[in-house]
Amino acid sequence: MRILLVASEAFPIVKTGGLADVVGALPRGLAAHGVTARLLLPAYRGTAERVAVDRTGSIALGDLLGVGHASLLPFEHADAGLRGWLLECPALFDRPGGPYLDERGHDHHDNHLRFGLLSRTAALLATMEGLTGFAVDVVHSHDWQAGLVSAYFEAFGGRRPSTVFTAHNLHFAGRFDASVLPEVGLPASMQRVVGVELWGSMSFLKAGLFFADRITTVSPTYAREIQTEAGGEGLHGLLHTRREALSGILNGIDDQAWNPARDAALAQTYDAGDSLLAGKAACKADLQRQLGLDLTPAAPMVGMVGRLTGQKGVDLLLSALPQLLSTGGQLAVLGSGEPALQLALHSAAAHHPGRVAFVQGYDEALSHRLIAGVDLLAVPSRFEPCGLTQMYAQRYGTPPIVRRTGGLADTVLDADAHPDAGTGFSFEAPSTDSLLDALMRAVSCYRDRPRLQAVQRRAMSLTRGWTKAAKPYAELYRDLLGVGSRTV
Repeated sequence: MRILLVASEAFPIVKTGGLADVVGALPRGLAAHGVTARLLLPAYRGTAERVAVDRTGSIALGDLLGVGHASLLPFEHADAGLRGWLLECPALFDRPGGPYLDERGHDHHDNHLRFGLLSRTAALLATMEGLTGFAVDVVHSHDWQAGLVSAYFEAFGGRRPSTVFTAHNLHFAGRFDASVLPEVGLPASMQRVVGVELWGSMSFLKAGLFFADRITTVSPTYAREIQTEAGGEGLHGLLHTRREALSGILNGIDDQAWNPARDAALAQTYDAGDSLLAGKAACKADLQRQLGLDLTPAAPMVGMVGRLTGQKGVDLLLSALPQLLSTGGQLAVLGSGEPALQLALHSAAAHHPGRVAFVQGYDEALSHRLIAGVDLLAVPSRFEPCGLTQMYAQRYGTPPIVRRTGGLADTVLDADAHPDAGTGFSFEAPSTDSLLDALMRAVSCYRDRPRLQAVQRRAMSLTRGWTKAAKPYAELYRDLLGVGSRTV
């Protein structure tokens, strides 16, 4: 089977969040099940320098959307086991800023064209076997940035591969004014409820959910939640209607990049055996020194890594901070996001020197050191499609404290509710009181070293790698191919 994965980012080539981790690791997992996957990614500024590019094999695409000439550059990243094509269009991608935001932190004004071109190119690439030598059986597009692929197949007609669309987070719907449909080369007739219309706008995400042959999301619980009014972001009716085409497939983690026994970022490596206590202690002391925290080995140290948004429950953690500090605890946070939350964390660090540390921004190596060095990891999300940090934490023997929602509910068993099987701590309501209850139970476990070690070792023994996680995708592709190519 030959699969084309279409996405806006893939680690280690370009990353802003968990989407990149999934797309970057999935090809290796699929290979273990006899599936060959190739990537299509935008060539943002500097991207081509991070991979081996074959410019002699460049394929000219012309000016597909009237915004500038585009071409496909074959690439390989041997260390990560990734191959595919970069979509080069200097007018759209060669600019300052990140994949989605400009240098001032605002959305690129032409994101509809940038990611419309990505989807349009994917639709062409999937039917260009004569030019690429890669006959595509299934196009698997990820999140709203690749949501228009199936819409282009619908608009153009003819024979085409089967399609899968994975929604990583329904909260980001890729909404634009309906007037952009002609700009991205789609008929205005698609702007209807049985099409791409969402609350008066057009939505790239809805296009993927509506037109793809199969839909997946990133955990079984989230797949159920998004069919409800509370969790569906206005798309619950469509998703309920398409429930027979919808699957919840739990994400895996890259267990090569995230392995405490071989992680070069750590002050001392360790595993679930005899090295656990000494390794965690060395990592904790190293993290305290790096972040300027008091070198207090016995202090229960809580960490948080990721986007700082209301979704992630950062405000709940800040509300619980006085109680944590009253136990002699420490807090270490790495991330960036909403200005008000960043300001609140800077203020907390200033008011509690030596006990609270906040590093604003993204630092891959520091995220490894933080997850290894803290005693407990907070993931108090109001909703969470899957979440990866809680699985990284389990891998590193750091019990996570999570709200029971989405993938957090699927990956963390509460150690009090399941004394012989628990791998972390969970709470139900998105409230400070509920978080505090779980936090205090976790601190109590931290102080009971034999019990803590039992929780740590159970968590570290979990199998979360992509070889296991990719199997349902391989089965889904095979099921689709049993139907064969479709003529629209």
